[in-house]
Amino acid sequence: MVEPIALGALALDAVLGWPGGLYARIGHPVGWCARLIAVCEARWNGATRTPRARWIGGILTVLLLVGSVGAITWGTTLALRALLGGWAWIGIAVLAWPGLAQRSLDDHVRPVAAALEAGDLPAARRAVAMIVGRDTAALDEAGVARAAIESLAESFCDGVVAPFFWLLLGGLPGLWIYKALNTADSMIGHREPRWRMFGWAAARSDDVANLVPARLAGMILCAVGGGGWATLWRDAWKHASPNAGWPEAAMAGVLDVRLAGPIAYDGVVAEKPWIGTGAVVIGAREIRRALGVYRRGCALLWIVAGGIAWVL
Repeated sequence: MVEPIALGALALDAVLGWPGGLYARIGHPVGWCARLIAVCEARWNGATRTPRARWIGGILTVLLLVGSVGAITWGTTLALRALLGGWAWIGIAVLAWPGLAQRSLDDHVRPVAAALEAGDLPAARRAVAMIVGRDTAALDEAGVARAAIESLAESFCDGVVAPFFWLLLGGLPGLWIYKALNTADSMIGHREPRWRMFGWAAARSDDVANLVPARLAGMILCAVGGGGWATLWRDAWKHASPNAGWPEAAMAGVLDVRLAGPIAYDGVVAEKPWIGTGAVVIGAREIRRALGVYRRGCALLWIVAGGIAWVL
């Protein structure tokens, strides 16, 4: 029997999320990675450094991050196995638990739908601003709904499928190295002048790490949603990211809505292509439907984890 590490981690996350009291006391492991990235950025991405020096500094940051996280998690795994023997999988599952975000995503998207259902657009804008980076102050109901659904779809990959995939493939080190790379990409993997050279390694590493999980996430959403395949194959390539378009196109196809389109960041409108050919005017109902698809996708991962643990 394969140890049910992934199943245990999924169960802990679904039941507990990441408790606020625990966060107040010790923070979150992703935050620890963020602090190391910030230190490296302050040291190696100064305004006086040449573009090449910034590029090399960014590579060193990724190597330091991966090396540190890999060494700590690998050593911890060995220590648990030495101390706990056959029960070590429980400790490993506990340490893998905060790397998954099933409950957190659900908890952040539901308030957006609830606010729209209550007719409180300002509250919906505030709620969706917690999970997206775009300008939200001027979004109408459809814009708020699109932002929430896009974030849910993309984060299904980044927060659930990808860490689950790397946990199965590489154990605790695999999961946390992935989370470290994903954190680096979100912090420094941008195209603005300040980040373009320094964040290059983080962005490309995250692209590679998500290459398989993103496609799996898209196919899972279509499978549990009962459709959307044509939109997936046609529109996944329309996104600027080589990976984010897969779960977004799948969700757009399943719900028969249009996602993406023109989006404002820091007051500048980015003319992004539409993903999907369905309804443009959407609201709380479509968010609720997206949450249902998302939950079925998570349930499928539970089935996969259980099957691996008990069948193999």
